[in-house]
Amino acid sequence: MADDGNASADLLVIFGITGDLAHKMTFRALYRLERRELLDCPILGVAGDELSLDKLVERARKALDDAGEDIDEDVFERLAGRLDYLHGDVTDSQLYRSLAERIGSDRRPLYYLEMPPALFAPIVENLAEEGLLQRARVAVEKPFGHDLESGRELKSRLRAVLAEDQILLVDHYLGKQPVIELEFLRFANRSLARLWDRDSVAAIHITMAEDLGVEERGEFYDAVGALRDVVQNHLLQVLALVAMDPPVGPGADDLNDKKAEVFRAMPALDPEQCVRGQYRGYTEIKDVAKDSTTETFVALCTEIDNWRWAGVPIYLRAGKGLPEKVTEVRLLLHRVPALAFLPDRRPAEPNQIVLRINPDPGMRLQLSAHGDTWTDIHLDSSFVEDLGEPVKPYEHLLHAALIGDHQHFAREDSVEETWRIVQPLLDNPSEIQYYDRGTWGPEAAQAMLPSDCGWHQPWMPRKTDSEH
Repeated sequence: MADDGNASADLLVIFGITGDLAHKMTFRALYRLERRELLDCPILGVAGDELSLDKLVERARKALDDAGEDIDEDVFERLAGRLDYLHGDVTDSQLYRSLAERIGSDRRPLYYLEMPPALFAPIVENLAEEGLLQRARVAVEKPFGHDLESGRELKSRLRAVLAEDQILLVDHYLGKQPVIELEFLRFANRSLARLWDRDSVAAIHITMAEDLGVEERGEFYDAVGALRDVVQNHLLQVLALVAMDPPVGPGADDLNDKKAEVFRAMPALDPEQCVRGQYRGYTEIKDVAKDSTTETFVALCTEIDNWRWAGVPIYLRAGKGLPEKVTEVRLLLHRVPALAFLPDRRPAEPNQIVLRINPDPGMRLQLSAHGDTWTDIHLDSSFVEDLGEPVKPYEHLLHAALIGDHQHFAREDSVEETWRIVQPLLDNPSEIQYYDRGTWGPEAAQAMLPSDCGWHQPWMPRKTDSEH
């Protein structure tokens, strides 16, 4: 049942190749891998749309155009030459018989399921029925379930026909270069490593803000909400990388063991320490229930009960319709004692370490200085300027999946733990509080933090003259 260790796949089968994810992300990632000469296998698209191979190639080109990709015709022709297409209903066993006839039994395929989560288990079970999983890996997109019970059920059904090392759980935040860079920044720099614990850190803030609303995704979003959409997966995965101890080796399990330790040390969330918000006008969106209580904003307080972080409050917030599109991690360090050599004997403002994940990934060290008044000094690094243009998340993750590198995929035990952590908020959601678009959420989200440790305005990239 297990695949050939970490052997590279010799076929990529994409279920849902005519969908939104393929249009926005997958074709661009495949094109970039082709340009870097990292693709060396055929690609078979599977979907319910009746279209010719020529039409699929047209879709691929349009996806690249819409993404603003500068197309090299030689590269595109090589990519187009890899494509093939199979039409069928993924709930119909005939599709899998056709697939078996098309690819045979000697392949080492990577099946990438860009499909609704409810179809993950049925697709995999149909593949098993036709004997198509013996040497395969299967990649599935988050969400991995809808709550703790459904997450466990999905795991049980997948593991009935797949070994653990055949399953790749895709959370695209784990493919973002600044998230990957966290491990190096923390553990390769003694100046940071010595600050990264409860003795130095007074609080951790993580913000994931979007300035757009739900727009055309009402049917999807109203059944999910901010907690399931980004907190249970993206933000908790980032928190684990922020808080974990150094891995003991280079393997994927070495990394995931340390992340799992963080999740196991976190108590289940307290609904009393959570604020749920909904921007005004949300219920007027197409396919959103008029009496919907789905949150478009969530702010919460949690902790990690271990030796490194005990007593350090951790605040997470995420939402739509906010003033900026930005994701950042902010560590607020303890204040120094009052400075006796100043006339007013005041303590300085606390130093901060800020990692901006997007846009324009970078790191800031905020120090205090004193001229006529207190002044913040910012030591800033732009990763693009200092490290070069990063690999796009799906480019990184698709290549890792093809070569059998599990390093930057979620692991089943961690996913189950994150569902355990958020489950009380799903069972007993706090009442919805309303906020206007263009603000930072309900007033209660500001009030949940102590006055000396409030939310900070996110660190935004400087606008160029053309952006003013």
